[in-house]
Amino acid sequence: MKVTISPSLLSANIYNLEKDFEIFNEKGVEVIHIDLMDGHYVPNITFGIYQIEALRKLTKAEFDVHLMVTDPDMFIMPLFDAGVNAITVHAESSLHMYKTLVTIKELGMKTGVALNPATSLGALEHVFHLLDRVLIMSVEPGFGGQFFLHNSLDKIAKLNKIKQENNYDFTIQVDGGITADNIEEVIKVGARDIVIGSSLFKGDLSENINKFWKIIEKLEI
Repeated sequence: MKVTISPSLLSANIYNLEKDFEIFNEKGVEVIHIDLMDGHYVPNITFGIYQIEALRKLTKAEFDVHLMVTDPDMFIMPLFDAGVNAITVHAESSLHMYKTLVTIKELGMKTGVALNPATSLGALEHVFHLLDRVLIMSVEPGFGGQFFLHNSLDKIAKLNKIKQENNYDFTIQVDGGITADNIEEVIKVGARDIVIGSSLFKGDLSENINKFWKIIEKLEI
């Protein structure tokens, strides 16, 4: 399975998004990670439905929306109508996770569940077969620019073992504190969808994308 770089718009300059999307299209970025927060599940507030709908017109790349909200179900249909391709909900806030994932799937969108650093992989035991993505949070959710939690590597490795032993199809995604110094580590233990925020948008976006791709291309996976 190939490695994907998913730029996280949480770290982008909202006044420069049109130019950033031009670079995404030029570089062949296939997935764009959009954090939607309600100010309750996490204290921050970011993109809303109308902003996502407006951004949809700028690219054909997959929109992967990470819901950091207390009531994920209320966002599913509006996000579908806005042109979103994939929705990831948090295990910690999904009261009826099985039903939520089935609803997302029935609309033709990809499904994902995110796990906070302190949440066990066991939370997904009965829904692994419904998942297109499992998102391992390698920082506490809500804010960009945090440092990578190294115990996430063991969690990713254990998840990858579960995936291989049971022949599951989901992709392992990691989000939080990814830099040029640790991206190799997360890929080597099994992550294939790498969400990158501050390390991409700080400085020259185009050059930073090239830098990460060069690191990935050197790996034998």
